Amino acid sequence: MNFSSLLLARWQALARRERQWLLGAALLVLAALVWWLAISPALLTLRSAASQRLLLDAQLQQMHSLQAQAKALQAQPRIAVDEARRLLDASVKSFGATAQLQIAGDRATVTFKGASADALAQWLLQVRLNVRAVPGEARLLRGASGNWDGTVTLNLK
Repeated sequence: MNFSSLLLARWQALARRERQWLLGAALLVLAALVWWLAISPALLTLRSAASQRLLLDAQLQQMHSLQAQAKALQAQPRIAVDEARRLLDASVKSFGATAQLQIAGDRATVTFKGASADALAQWLLQVRLNVRAVPGEARLLRGASGNWDGTVTLNLK
């Protein structure tokens, strides 16, 4: 006798009421498994979908805004390297003694010592928009006073 025939014989030996109880228990276990494996995760996903959609919509709006800014920057006419150097020199002089400019070909390196974060951010924006210089490399360290030290290398072309 194999296992399935033993199981079938045992099933048939059970009283009708016992078989109903076992079927009910099996259905209850099956329903619980379906709930835990299929329905509950789907409901959690459905509940979080609205907030995730809002988050993704905000990210999409930000990406569209960045895309528009990039297209506007690309549409701007190029300025001559000499003009870019002059504008960059004037922007670095606004920092006073905290910044020094070194130009080699079409690359400019600006060294900062104790520059404030706000001033540095405004300067980078000004350089990007007015001089149309692209930061190629930045090595900045935040000092104990909260100001920044380091270098920013810009591509003038």
